Amino acid sequence: MVKLANEEQSQVKRATRAAYGATLAELANEGLPVVAVDADLTGSTTTKKLADAGFADRLFNCGIAEQNMVDVAAGLAITGHVAFTGSFAVFGTGRAYDQIRNTVCYSNLDVKIAPTHAGISVGPDGGSHQMLEDVSLMRGLPNMRVLVPADYAAARAAIRLAAETPGPVYVRMGRASVPAVYADGVELELGRAYVLREGSDATIVACGVEVEQALKAAQMLAAEGVEVEVIDAFSVKPLDEDTVLASVGKTGRAVVAEEHSVYGGLGSAVAETLARSNPAPVEFVGMRDQFGKSGEFEELLDYFDLGSRAIVEAVKKVMARKQV
Repeated sequence: MVKLANEEQSQVKRATRAAYGATLAELANEGLPVVAVDADLTGSTTTKKLADAGFADRLFNCGIAEQNMVDVAAGLAITGHVAFTGSFAVFGTGRAYDQIRNTVCYSNLDVKIAPTHAGISVGPDGGSHQMLEDVSLMRGLPNMRVLVPADYAAARAAIRLAAETPGPVYVRMGRASVPAVYADGVELELGRAYVLREGSDATIVACGVEVEQALKAAQMLAAEGVEVEVIDAFSVKPLDEDTVLASVGKTGRAVVAEEHSVYGGLGSAVAETLARSNPAPVEFVGMRDQFGKSGEFEELLDYFDLGSRAIVEAVKKVMARKQV
């Protein structure tokens, strides 16, 4: 079992994006041929830390030209580099989708699409910048793997894992500072999900910032005598189907929580797995066919029913359903 943050460590808030540039610098110092290609956001994405660490010749700023950024990364990959791209998720996946599909994934190139500022955690930037469809877009691409880290330590592990995994990898990172779920130095694996809390009444499968909300919900439910199992589906693609099926086989029902549209993301992946192997009642906590709004992250969690209270209600709802 992976090591979780202790009570003191969990009080320290750090953004997942803060791990990006620092981890790239570590990898460069270790001898990996990593490069970063950014779209005029090196400060916000933190890729600038790669240059600050003495690797300025490995940071390429393409300006506000995300499509060009991906093609430059593809060229660098062809010449033997492990190329990471950096932008806001709404631009780094949406605007550059054609290049990601037809240049990177079609040729199975060693390019890592690793944008920051995904989801409603972008906060005040508002709905135009709150990317809520990116996991769906990336999950549907052949050859692409999808990682959604829950905190700083998991983001660091995800970037390392992406660098060590040949071919396209998507790493989703956010702007907001979030509490630690994992202890520093945690190592995570592609295709693995992690049971963070055991229970027998229902299963909560979560990813990203929703993992901490799921753990909060589990505590709230425990106070009412309901014991839920909490799974971090860090690797959305490939999904650890065995862990999900084993848990739902025990509890008989599931809730999926993600800071993303309920269409095409983790919820769809879990539902597809259950429908194929072990049909069971499922409820979904996520964005329901709508864009985001400007506001503080914590406010938006409650406004869009993505917080711990919404997960509690979803668990109660799925438990009230009778499996035929």
